[in-house]
Amino acid sequence: MTIKLFNIIRRLLAVAVMTACVTLGAMAQTDAAMSHFWAGQGYYNPAVAGELSAIRMILGSRMQWVDIKHAPMTFYLTVDMPYKLLEQRFGVGVKAEFERMGLFTNTRIGAQIAWRKKIGKGYASIGIQPGIFSQTFRGAERRIPEDDDYHQSNDPAIPNMDVSGTVFDANVGVYYSHPRFWAGLSVTHVTSPHIEMKSSREAVDVYEFKTSPGYYFMAGGNIPINNTLFEVQPSGMFAYTQNFWTAQIAARLRYNRLLNIGVGYRYQDAVTAFVGINLKDAYIGYAYDYPVSAISKATFGSHEVFVTYNVKLDPKEKNKNKQKSVRLM
Repeated sequence: MTIKLFNIIRRLLAVAVMTACVTLGAMAQTDAAMSHFWAGQGYYNPAVAGELSAIRMILGSRMQWVDIKHAPMTFYLTVDMPYKLLEQRFGVGVKAEFERMGLFTNTRIGAQIAWRKKIGKGYASIGIQPGIFSQTFRGAERRIPEDDDYHQSNDPAIPNMDVSGTVFDANVGVYYSHPRFWAGLSVTHVTSPHIEMKSSREAVDVYEFKTSPGYYFMAGGNIPINNTLFEVQPSGMFAYTQNFWTAQIAARLRYNRLLNIGVGYRYQDAVTAFVGINLKDAYIGYAYDYPVSAISKATFGSHEVFVTYNVKLDPKEKNKNKQKSVRLM
């Protein structure tokens, strides 16, 4: 009896997730809530591009609510490097993201450009990320219940065939990095793009999906513990979009600039456990989210893998204007 009840709850919550995904896609497409926000800031903020004196490659993967069918999956890649032109410092990079959420498939590709200025002991920057946002809805796979009063099986607002569309999209941000702390403010989907989705170029029926801007504030620091090899690295993020807000915090303890562990909390959503290792030019991290909301009845949690690799630039300049990231140094 208990197993049957558990399966019934899982199925009901799975339907709720798919319904929520359709609503999000139609009303306010949001960005993934990455637990490694403190290490992969370029996912949210293009002003971070060029922060290091190296070519930095970041690969992130998030598998959300792994026990639920059609739960969100996000993969992203960012590559950035510093660049100097006319005695001015810039950061340039690219970002590519692939996401599956319910019956939606989202692809985002953009170029990141940041202007950087040394202020005090740190650097301030302002950045922009122009690009494209492509979305597909697999309407041929939709399954709408017909035996209750809460669903309309022939709802004309939900396509019954595969439809897709592409639109211009852009992110903007500002950022400041100091040897002991960092902070950034960014806006994603700043143009509030409307995606017109059709089954083919000649199709008459058009389904419009609106994407709302996301507002993000992130900050963190690096606190050495005197006379030890330990450092404490706290960080936090606040996000707001379409009358919805969330916040998350993380606190990590690093030993000998090599191994770090930590915990985090996302408001009314999940608690997180971190573990990671710093290699010579790379960082490998893992995060596990355990849900604290009602969805814990249908899933045992979410998994996230995060990898960075840095390629040092001209070694002759390695000591000139040297800068490190307090997030990963």
